[in-house]
Amino acid sequence: MVNYPKNKKIILFDGCCNLCNKTVQTIIKKDKKDVFRFAPLQSDAGRQIVNERGIDTKNLDSVILIEPGVAYYTESTAAIEIAKHLEGYSWLKYLKPIPEGLRNSVYGIISTNRYKWWGERETCMVPTPELEALFLK
Repeated sequence: MVNYPKNKKIILFDGCCNLCNKTVQTIIKKDKKDVFRFAPLQSDAGRQIVNERGIDTKNLDSVILIEPGVAYYTESTAAIEIAKHLEGYSWLKYLKPIPEGLRNSVYGIISTNRYKWWGERETCMVPTPELEALFLK
């Protein structure tokens, strides 16, 4: 069973995606208020969380943001909700009024091509000892 703090927002991401890993590293640097915890979708913790929440990841090629007390956000909405808490990226909240279908179309193009454009790892990222506490087990 995953032991995760109830007062933290959880970001589930593709641990084999270079773009996703770079994005997580940026989030960690910009998360000055210690809002987030992380788990690769491929990890035991990630799989357990999606199963607990009933999230179907077969057709979901996205980051997932789990909010305490709120179901979850995916795709462009997850990215905007995450950015609202990051130093230097909070301006992205102004994209929220754009229709979700349009935002997700752009998100989908990036998501579909992320391995081709940024590459893929053979295994999930292993956090450094300094960052290990930010990742769910």
